[in-house]
Order: sequence, then structure tokens, then C-alpha cells
Amino acid sequence: MQHLDISVVRQAINWLEQQQAVWLCTVLDTYGSSPRSPGALMVATIDGKYCGSLSGGCVEEDFLRRLAKGDYQAASQVIRYGAGGLTPDVALPCDGVLDVLIEHLPVGDHSTNYMRTLERALTGHHALIKRLTLPNACNNLTTAHFASTTQVIRDQQEIVLHIAAAPRLLVAGLSSVALFCADFANALGFEVLVCENRPEALDNFANQLKPNITLVRQFPAKFIEEDGCHANTAVVALTHDPRMDDLTLMEAIYTPAFYIGAMGSQRNSERRLQRLQQIAEFTSQDLARIHAPIGLALGSKTPAEIALAVMADIVQHKNQNREEHHA
Repeated sequence: MQHLDISVVRQAINWLEQQQAVWLCTVLDTYGSSPRSPGALMVATIDGKYCGSLSGGCVEEDFLRRLAKGDYQAASQVIRYGAGGLTPDVALPCDGVLDVLIEHLPVGDHSTNYMRTLERALTGHHALIKRLTLPNACNNLTTAHFASTTQVIRDQQEIVLHIAAAPRLLVAGLSSVALFCADFANALGFEVLVCENRPEALDNFANQLKPNITLVRQFPAKFIEEDGCHANTAVVALTHDPRMDDLTLMEAIYTPAFYIGAMGSQRNSERRLQRLQQIAEFTSQDLARIHAPIGLALGSKTPAEIALAVMADIVQHKNQNREEHHA
């Protein structure tokens, strides 16, 4: 779940509290190339207001037009856009096909409480399991164990969505680059944790962290050892302090984190990998998981540019993992 989806849910709550019925749309399946992935949300009102997106714009326009004509009055239904779908004349970018779950939520406590349950899960970075039977309203929405990608199970009229939690960025150590990484990741919808226990770093940087970024006043390696990392976590060591960075990498290797990286020049990175091989006896396969030097080769020089290169590389790997999972 990304920040856009949180905005969708909050807008739905706002409209419901203003005594306006809403239609909640969820992408179920995509075939071929499509702009949005399963689990993506959009909410709309009958007078044409909407928040979120399902495609590049063509689907939204057709949906709002049909909604204004009085379509989609069932509590739940599934429609298809693209080849063989409801409106074959509406072509998605790159000839993609999109299946969309549409839920009609009338004004009332049931609808508002339903959306508030969604909001609590999203803001708490919990995964969700959502079950419904077409054409009935959803009557089973529960928080669940972590899922790295949204999964959809369809059995005739039964639909089960295991909606993934937000990806997590674990920043080991505060620095000027770490501040920009945390800000960029937060804007991209990541849950951001910054682990730092050095008094001088806390004095210099802690007050610059945004309120929705979690500061863990603990040695990063200790935090990873005790709390672990789920498979949708990126771990980055950005301090240039071998005592912190090396131990962070040594612990991160034992987790399923999809991305592990450390900042440093090519020469320093080679030395670090040699140290890890000698001290921890990591195999070449273990060491291959470490991105060092970290980030895409953008020729970055400033802290902001370095952070941009780091986050671009993390997002690229996250999206590749998602595509491989759904292949």
C-alpha cells in the first residue's frame, strides 16, 4: 500500500461523513501492460469527484460516465477493461487488460467503519485480508501477517484479497544522505525506520527527521538481530562508519530483506566485502546480495543526489521482485 491509497481511503471517509455515497474501486488483476498493480485503489462519487487512479485516465473517464448514468448499484461487482471487456473500445496503454472490483458504499455507520478499518491497517503498516462474495458487501476485513505483494484469489463469486503492507526502508545510522533517503522513501510510500544510538549523530540530525519517520534509538545491528526484517524491507547503511555499517550488513545478510546496501567508494566497498568475507566467512553468494557501492550510477555528488540514486535502485529492485512474483 502506498500513500496514494491512504489518501483514497481518507477521502472516502470524508465523503461518507458528508453524507455522500461512494464507490470504492480496487484493481484485482492485470494482463499485459497496465499502469496500476493489483490492490491499487480509486474512490468516486456519483457527481464525478474521484481520488486515486486505475489507469492512465481512459478507464476513469468511462467509469465516471457510467456511474453518472446510474450503473454499479450492486454492493459489489467485477468489471473488465481492455480486450474482451465491458468496453472493448476503451484501449488501455500497451493493450493491457484490467479487472476491477467495484463496491458501492452507501452512507451509514457500516460503510464508514469499513473504511476506517482500512485506514487503521494502512497507517499502521499492516497487511489485510479482505473477503467478499459477489454481489454482496464485504463482511470480512481483518489484519493479517505480512505479505510482500498483493495476492488475489478468485473462485467464481468468491474473492479474497491479501493486500500487502507498505514496503519498509531501514536506515542504519543518521547522516545527511540518510535524511534525504528517509524523506524520499516516505514520499514513495515506504514505512521508514531510522536506527541510531550514537549521541553525536542524534544531536546533529535527529531533530531534522519528519514526524512520520520512526527513530529507533538502538544500534542497527542489534535491532535487526532482535526484530528481524520482512521480505519487503530494504536495509541501507549510510554512515561511512565501519563499526556500524559492517555489523549492519552482517546481520542483514541473515534476513530475507530484498535489498541490502552500503555507501562508499568502489575501493572502500571492495575492502568492506573483503572484511566481511574474512570475519564472517560469507560466501560469494551472500556477498552478492550487498549493493556496494550503493545506488544507481547517476554520477551523484551531493547528499540529495546520492539519496536519489539509492532510492531509485531500491524502487527498481522492489518492482522487479513484484513482477517476478506475478509472472
